[in-house]
Amino acid sequence: MKLIKLNAIDSTNSFLKELAQNSTLEQFTVAVTNNQTSGRGQINNSWKSEPYKNLTFSVFTPLENVQIKHQAFLNFAVSLAIYDALISLSIPNLSIKWPNDILSDNLKICGILIETTFLKQRIKNTIIGIGLNVNQEKFSKKLSNASSLKIIMKKNFDLEILMNAIIKRIKSRFSLIEKGNIEKIYEDYHEVLYKKGTPITFFHKEKEFYFMGIIIGVSYVGNLQIKLEDNTILEYGIKEISFAKV
Repeated sequence: MKLIKLNAIDSTNSFLKELAQNSTLEQFTVAVTNNQTSGRGQINNSWKSEPYKNLTFSVFTPLENVQIKHQAFLNFAVSLAIYDALISLSIPNLSIKWPNDILSDNLKICGILIETTFLKQRIKNTIIGIGLNVNQEKFSKKLSNASSLKIIMKKNFDLEILMNAIIKRIKSRFSLIEKGNIEKIYEDYHEVLYKKGTPITFFHKEKEFYFMGIIIGVSYVGNLQIKLEDNTILEYGIKEISFAKV
């Protein structure tokens, strides 16, 4: 593993993407910063993080043996790796909110952005961006559903030790994918999937209406599978629906 420490950068994902275009990177090259000024999340959302308080880092890794059709399993694996690391710290009531937010007591503590390049029918390499709220204690009122490990556990955490623990578990989970053991990843993800089997309200982004449904799972391509009130089951992508804000 090669570690690149940056005092400040706009985005660690963007940094590694540009670096990969201009040079050959080692497997599991990691870029970490104390101050990420323009962090990015899913669907062009931003990721705000107080400098020197949280983990903001990205991991570059080639995945030569993974087919494009299994791209969603990268999301499953990274989410589970962070979940595994946090479980080892006794963080309570953890779950993974589709597609890959990590929650504790229904509050968001971690976001993930995975950017992938392809070569023919296989994944060429992947950049995994992770933003984990660790020692931050105050959040914007706009982030009413945000929390941190310090708020939850009432103590500080060593950022580097925590990052290394997450990377170790990413390597372990990715090893399962490359060996073809995707069913283990799939089963583990569903065991901790947020609100699975519970009636909840969703918002349809294109048609702009709310509807009730029950999450029954996530498909192999990463779509959320929802049973509607008439017992039909439909699949939706992240750009189609969102969880209704409460």
